[in-house]
Amino acid sequence: MTLTLASVTTHTTHPAATGAEPAQETVLSGPYRALTFGIVSTVLLVAFEATAVNTAMPVAARALHGLGLYAFAFSGFFTASLLAMVVSGEWCDKRGPLGPLSAGIAAFGAGLLVAGTAQDMGVFVAGRAVQGLGGGLVIVALYVVVGRAYPERLRPSVFAAFSAAWVLPSIVGPVVSGTVTQHLGWRWVFLSIPVLVLLPVSLMLPQLRRLQAGDGSGRSWALNRGRLLFALALAVGAGLLQYAGQLLDGYALIPAAAGLLLLVPAVRRLLPHGTFRAARGLPTVILLRGLAAGTFFAAESFIPLMLVTQRGLSPTLAGLSLTSGGLSWALGSWVQGRSWADRHRGLLIRTGFLMSAAAIAGAGLALVPAVPPYAVAFAWAVGGMGMGLTIASVGVLMLGLSDPDDTGENSASLQVSDALGNVLLVGFAGVLFSVVGTGTKGGFAAIFAVMAAIALVGAVVSGRTAKRHG
Repeated sequence: MTLTLASVTTHTTHPAATGAEPAQETVLSGPYRALTFGIVSTVLLVAFEATAVNTAMPVAARALHGLGLYAFAFSGFFTASLLAMVVSGEWCDKRGPLGPLSAGIAAFGAGLLVAGTAQDMGVFVAGRAVQGLGGGLVIVALYVVVGRAYPERLRPSVFAAFSAAWVLPSIVGPVVSGTVTQHLGWRWVFLSIPVLVLLPVSLMLPQLRRLQAGDGSGRSWALNRGRLLFALALAVGAGLLQYAGQLLDGYALIPAAAGLLLLVPAVRRLLPHGTFRAARGLPTVILLRGLAAGTFFAAESFIPLMLVTQRGLSPTLAGLSLTSGGLSWALGSWVQGRSWADRHRGLLIRTGFLMSAAAIAGAGLALVPAVPPYAVAFAWAVGGMGMGLTIASVGVLMLGLSDPDDTGENSASLQVSDALGNVLLVGFAGVLFSVVGTGTKGGFAAIFAVMAAIALVGAVVSGRTAKRHG
């Protein structure tokens, strides 16, 4: 049964979200225009940072004589963001999104400044960790803002705008970053972004203050210590698993085992009860976010390597093969933002998973010499659109199924599921690659086959996003 947003109870504190708004109002109408530009600009800057900084990172690591710590510049960001996601959820539920959003933007900018002025790799990694704290605070707070400031009818359009904000940076980010790095130096890739943060802050701050008025009154300020401890265990456990994945010997089993011992109980406490057995409603919605992100990006991470080693493409052409996915992702998000889509959320999610499975399997066909390499670009266009349908629809359902006091916690759970899906399934793909045959057609085929199969499981499970009534 397909869940419609009309069938779930939603709450909001914004005066325009009471159901009395004119039908012609959009996310760019008067009451929402400044806030929409502000939050979308924030996403745009985060997206540009992700693509631009990744391009400049190898140059920075060599300049700081820190290639040995290169991987920690990524894992430090990720583990810190996991901790911050849970903190942000708690903070939003206790006192509203203004505090964590402001603190997150400040930390994000401060981390960029630390990394951009670092004189050694240790300080650079610390700056990346501060960036991660900021990013984790911001992404959860943005979801809470969408849930509280916009009526149900407009939320799909906001998520479509979020997806569209990733398109331009994914296309021009590496080019701009490469040009700046070559002509001005890698530091300016980091130091230029904090200045740009001032624009979205100035746009959305007045409306966020109005949204904040009275929010959290009568609630206890104290954060849940138990959840914070589990969040710390989650971050450390994920960090240990990433570290284990960088080792190439039997000693990797030690940090891997320690990571799992921390990770498993933390995940069970931080995600909704019943998530891993796909209980109907919110638990399934949270689970699907991790399955969608994990399968798609696990396959994507091995496609350039396959095209270079098996089909002889240059790294540039191999990377460009994935560009179609970013463009079609925005298209899929736009489609799910149409007015008719609210009646078919479950169907959109199932369709998205099926498209993703077909794309992953289609990319694997490029292992066959008779199939032209550019077939990957067509396959990834299909998968990107499927992801646009799925990810945005899952976000809409999560907000629709959340009580007002739990919006932050559930938004944090959604982001944690996304991040863990990436870590666990990308890591599992690496294990498959090593076991079946590193650099062989069999190794690549195993990854694509398994990820396509898991995506099909997501399509089957998607029918459980609706609560059983009566």
